[in-house]
Amino acid sequence: MDDIRALLEDSGECTEERAIAKAKGIVDGSKKVVLNIAVTGESGAGKSSLVNAIRGLTSKPERKNADATAAATAAANPEWAETGSTETTMEVNMYPHPTMPNVRFWDLPGIGSTQFPEKTYLKNVKFERYDFFILVSCNRFTETDLKIANNIKKQKKNFYFVRSKVDNDVRNDSENEGRKEEEVLHNIRKKCEGNLSKLGGPPVFLITSRDLTKFDFPALVETLKRDLPSEKRNALEQSLPVFSMQSLDDKYSAFKALVWAMSGASGVIGATPLPGLSFAVDTAMVLSFLTGVYHSFGLDDKALEKLSERVDKKILDEVKESELMQGIAKSMLTSSMLTKLGVASSVEVMSCVIPVVGNFAAAGVSFVTTRGVMQQGLDDLYQVAKKVLEMANLQ
Repeated sequence: MDDIRALLEDSGECTEERAIAKAKGIVDGSKKVVLNIAVTGESGAGKSSLVNAIRGLTSKPERKNADATAAATAAANPEWAETGSTETTMEVNMYPHPTMPNVRFWDLPGIGSTQFPEKTYLKNVKFERYDFFILVSCNRFTETDLKIANNIKKQKKNFYFVRSKVDNDVRNDSENEGRKEEEVLHNIRKKCEGNLSKLGGPPVFLITSRDLTKFDFPALVETLKRDLPSEKRNALEQSLPVFSMQSLDDKYSAFKALVWAMSGASGVIGATPLPGLSFAVDTAMVLSFLTGVYHSFGLDDKALEKLSERVDKKILDEVKESELMQGIAKSMLTSSMLTKLGVASSVEVMSCVIPVVGNFAAAGVSFVTTRGVMQQGLDDLYQVAKKVLEMANLQ
């Protein structure tokens, strides 16, 4: 009965049937959530670079061959949004998140071109499909930016103004004018806010796609999460790259909230007296969950490689040697996890021999065991990710 009590406490429901139904509803609902993020602005503003950076696909092309390097990168990686100093976005392009395809980034062409004239721009880019817009501008706020913002506002959709490439401004003003970073950023923000005053003064976010840990990217993320409904907020949370200890903690909390729901959903299978079924389903569920955590925490090879300049490579190799890390990379669970799930499956089968009451007990056993394995795996991956961030000085 302790197992069933734990299920009821986690769900906040008064009966096991309602608790399992609630858990199943949350899990099924999370699979159907689709988040569509539109990124728009003038040519050369840095739209594609932002799309790549948010999706964790960063690159450092040589300046003198930036266009050629970006084109070569795009050809080698079809997920890459092509970047360059000239207009590279000539049509609406959708780029799914590499590990969460239900989160989609739409790189929109600039307004006013032959294919996308101002009067029909929003209709042509299928305005209604996007959850919100990120309007990207660099160097100066233009009449085109204002037109895009006005069109979005008229349709009562949320938009967020991003002033990109501020690292260039900081560097140039520091070298040529001797200004401090704080002064440069203050002047840029003040000018942008003045230009946006006609639109009611929406917040301005100063960022650089080269390094999302700097400037206003964390504030942008918090604003987006605040404005989204809970189910889409969780999708955004899980898809974003880890850029600080706070972002890691937020991800951990989001996944922790999902543990009980996935474990509760496994109770439906636990109450089914078919030998081996519960073990197979629970194993697949736990592996899928921990694989998602693994990628979201930035512990896959590609993500760790990006930290190689901040963290000693030998230490990263040690991190990869973790039994759990190696197991997930090979789509396997650790032996201790498999043992726990196997024992629980045997108990469930025996419990189901007893009519009605036995089925309830089996569901409780399945819930508690699956929850314990998931939570332990989540905690272990969190500690690994925390260690990596500390070594990289990303506080």
